Amino acid sequence: MGSEHARGNRRRRGRCSAAGSTGGSAVGSEVDYDSRLRLGRLGVLRRAPAQRAPGRRTRRVGRCVGQPLRRSERDEEATDAPPPAGRSRMSFLFDDSYYKIGKNGVSPAQNMCAYLGGSAIQTVGDNPVTAYRQLVQQYAKDVNGNTVAPKVAVGEANATFRANPIGASLSGLWPRLIGVLLKRVPKFGFLLGYSHFVGEGTPGFAAATCASICSAPFINPVRLVEKQQRAYFKQTGQAKPVGEILRESAAKNFLPLFRGTIPLMGHSLASAMLGLVGQPRLQKYVQKELGASGSLSGTATNLVASAVVSPIYVVVTNPLSRLEVIMQTNSLKGKSIGAVAAVQELGADMAKFGLSGIFRGQGIGIAKAIVSLTLFHEGRIYLTNQFKAYNLKKLD
Repeated sequence: MGSEHARGNRRRRGRCSAAGSTGGSAVGSEVDYDSRLRLGRLGVLRRAPAQRAPGRRTRRVGRCVGQPLRRSERDEEATDAPPPAGRSRMSFLFDDSYYKIGKNGVSPAQNMCAYLGGSAIQTVGDNPVTAYRQLVQQYAKDVNGNTVAPKVAVGEANATFRANPIGASLSGLWPRLIGVLLKRVPKFGFLLGYSHFVGEGTPGFAAATCASICSAPFINPVRLVEKQQRAYFKQTGQAKPVGEILRESAAKNFLPLFRGTIPLMGHSLASAMLGLVGQPRLQKYVQKELGASGSLSGTATNLVASAVVSPIYVVVTNPLSRLEVIMQTNSLKGKSIGAVAAVQELGADMAKFGLSGIFRGQGIGIAKAIVSLTLFHEGRIYLTNQFKAYNLKKLD
């Protein structure tokens, strides 16, 4: 028995020495080092580690004990090594799948860039209308704190714009452009991130709900700074500097920056469900029914869909927008106006002037919504098509 075991060992050692002397390899097909290294980095050579039964030793078949590893084998084993412990806790931005092209022809990263680009185009285009609408809603009360008729508020807003049309039109633009990143990245990040992880090709209403609730604390400070810039335009004739707004907020531990977060959540929910989810679906329906005959172009169907969605959106969000204006244009140095007090003020306005009191700026809001939605989706669709063309060109 012992002699047979010894002869078996000698035969195995003989095969190993023969393979070593002839330069042969029993590990697998020969591939040059640079190619294997590149393939390993790309994940082509990555494979799951072999399972080993507890208490048993395993041997590597095809390579002799004590024989040194080739460089290519060392690189392959390094590729097989499990990722560091912190890797699994990193953001999905560092995940390879975030940059992988999906069914819609673009990667989630490219989709995010298209949304941000469309938002930047929208912000520049609708800023004058946004500024005018805020002044109409803000001037519902005069300097003494008395509620005035809607026509009087519109006259005050018109006088402010006539006195300094360029300054009024551009007021709040820089905070809004910066807010494209500070506001839109969390909002679109939650919207598209939720859709990505649950496997939705196109964001749905569940993704919109997640985005509106989770992104509100990130969005609110930017919206407050934007509104504070225009809050004293009638008195000073110019926008309030951002530095001054931040210094006044810092004196109260930056808590004023979160005024109006509660109505903002409702506003964001309506915006996401109607603007980001409902409008694209409605546009597809309009394009299917009317665009199939060739009578309407993509831009025209986009405009039709925006015109249908916008009145619904404004009716839902206008009272919430009024609450935001009441809570966020109040002096940062003084006492804040809570959500309950803002609702009571809105109720007093409606009791005095009827529905026209609660829906101040409604017509302007519908015009703004049509312009905003059309600009946003036209910019988003254009950038998405450019990414698709780029991806197809890479495949050629």
